[in-house]
Amino acid sequence: MILSLDMDSEVPIYQQIRDRIVEAIASGQLVEGSSLPSTRQLAVDLGINFHTVNKAYDLLRREGLLRVNRKSGALVQRDTRSGPPEPGFTAEWETRLRTLLAEAVAHGTGDPAVLDSCRSVLVSFTSPAPASPSANPGAEQGDSAS
Repeated sequence: MILSLDMDSEVPIYQQIRDRIVEAIASGQLVEGSSLPSTRQLAVDLGINFHTVNKAYDLLRREGLLRVNRKSGALVQRDTRSGPPEPGFTAEWETRLRTLLAEAVAHGTGDPAVLDSCRSVLVSFTSPAPASPSANPGAEQGDSAS
């Protein structure tokens, strides 16, 4: 797995790290039990402060997607095969989706275009992708967000 960040983006680096890992889980690149680099190692790989990676991992932990402990490090806790989402997830997700859809409508994007975009993005995550339990999200850093 390649973790691609845009250092010039207005999106904070920790959020980009979190988003790329969520995308890797959604696409099947990371599965339940996949190990991630330590916060320090990923920070070194990306050339950033380890507190930034720690903040991203903490977000993922609070979202129930990552389990972090001193012995086993950071492991993916859920994936697309883990069953129904945790209680409360759907309501939170719908709130975030509502804001994204409102942005699209506010910018003049109509119903068919929004639905087409949603389908396209969903298909990109549900198409078969190779799973790698030992994926290394810090293996490479790109210049632009993916």
